[in-house]
Amino acid sequence: MVQTIFTICFSFLCIFMQKTLANVKENPHAAIYLYDSESKKCLQVKGKIEVKTSGEEYEKMKKRVHEKTRSSGKIPAFVMKITEVFDCMYGPAAGKTIL
Repeated sequence: MVQTIFTICFSFLCIFMQKTLANVKENPHAAIYLYDSESKKCLQVKGKIEVKTSGEEYEKMKKRVHEKTRSSGKIPAFVMKITEVFDCMYGPAAGKTIL
């Protein structure tokens, strides 16, 4: 069994939401690059995404999105269970597993 290192929850508003939802449902595995311009560090996190349209995680995300955007409608929450973390900066550690 793959161990979850940490979990992130996010949502976004875009005109391609239906396509994004279809893509995630077809292939729930994802990678996200995180870059910090101050420290000049970059990480790649990989994991599996679950789309939530109800429950505690969904309600928290819905509240945050509606407070920031004043949007209406049902915006799904994407819950990503991170299972791998890699260094993605150039140099000798590039691509090495961090966690």
